[in-house]
Amino acid sequence: MNRIDARFAALKENNEKALVAFVTAGDPLPYHTADVICALSEAGADIIELGVPFSDPLADGPTIQASSFRALQAGMTPPKVLEAVKEARARGIETPIILMGAWNPALQFGPKKFAHACVDSGVDGTIMTDLSPEEAGEWKKISDSAGLATVFLLAPTSTLARMALVGRMATGFVYCVSMTGITGTADADAASLPQLLNQIKERIPQTPVCVGFGIRTPEQVRAICALESTDGAVVGSSLVTLLHEHKDSPHLLESAKNYVAALKSATRR
Repeated sequence: MNRIDARFAALKENNEKALVAFVTAGDPLPYHTADVICALSEAGADIIELGVPFSDPLADGPTIQASSFRALQAGMTPPKVLEAVKEARARGIETPIILMGAWNPALQFGPKKFAHACVDSGVDGTIMTDLSPEEAGEWKKISDSAGLATVFLLAPTSTLARMALVGRMATGFVYCVSMTGITGTADADAASLPQLLNQIKERIPQTPVCVGFGIRTPEQVRAICALESTDGAVVGSSLVTLLHEHKDSPHLLESAKNYVAALKSATRR
């Protein structure tokens, strides 16, 4: 059982849902990335998604696009992302960490080399946002061999066949996109999600499903986590915004921890 599976098992035992916190590696400052990881963990985040900056994002809205641009301008690279994870692990952080980003950086790195470098640094899984499950067979084999979870996205536009395929391939959890569109541009509507989530759960009964896109407040987290067919909520753009707005403050990490702690409290029944 890897860290992701262990965390979901513990949450289920405690009658809690997961808080998945997304931040962009290298933003607001590259040398703060390990500090931010540790702060999110200490605040109660159950899983940390670390965005790997890339010049041509797909589903990212303007907030995360801007954070990736800032990180790239500051010199953030995939090897430096892995170094930050390794540093956080050296400090004793055991929170599951997932890298989220485009396939191209991993392809340029070398898929096998990248997978083993991820595991060696302490990464538990990946979300390759532009690698469809139909095209991910080789990466899935490499990841399985290395012990790396493969998380896939499902959206309101996903077909039943795509859901079934993701069910056969996904490990760790399934990321349910709450709406069509890009991140950070609208609020998730919990009322519209049950049908989609039920369709997913019917085809993927054993793998946890977490909902993301448009979730910003504890109240929204609570509404998502109240749905029986979901196992957690993903918060990203609002956390990225907070970090950027407080980048020059001596209370940067404290502000992030307070926000994440409030979000996490909403996952407890």
